[in-house]
Amino acid sequence: MDYIYWSIIIILFVIAFAGLFVPVIPSVLFIIGGFLLYGVFFSFEDLNWLFWAVQGMFVVLLFGADYAANIIGVKKYGGSKAGVWGSTIGLLAGPFVIPVLGILIGPFIGAALAELLVHRKNLLDAVKIGFGSVVGFISSIVTKGVIQAIMLVYFYILI
Repeated sequence: MDYIYWSIIIILFVIAFAGLFVPVIPSVLFIIGGFLLYGVFFSFEDLNWLFWAVQGMFVVLLFGADYAANIIGVKKYGGSKAGVWGSTIGLLAGPFVIPVLGILIGPFIGAALAELLVHRKNLLDAVKIGFGSVVGFISSIVTKGVIQAIMLVYFYILI
């Protein structure tokens, strides 16, 4: 039975990492779900209050990194709040409208369109801001991937 339990836990962790590239998958919930299933299947004894406190801080860091990377990427290239919102909407809609490449094209188009329509930026500036949203998204993936890996390493060290 241990193999089945570990398989389920590892599948949850894999889905969490897939969530880095598919924004509708709530990565952190799958990681926490894996921790909780470990406790149910095996024991919560290894997962003490310090473990949960540290993991809670990582969860806050994950949300903060996601939010900050998008804002920094758009603003660094001259974007506004409209560009940030456009990028976010494009990130969520892109994969549904354009499978596979929509994850990159969506934020680009969303930020560029928002800047063109709301702030009447010229096309070159809007494209630059769209590029900034993609840079922010990619840096967000890298940052969140590192944080999630640290969460799992800490988990495996304790068990």
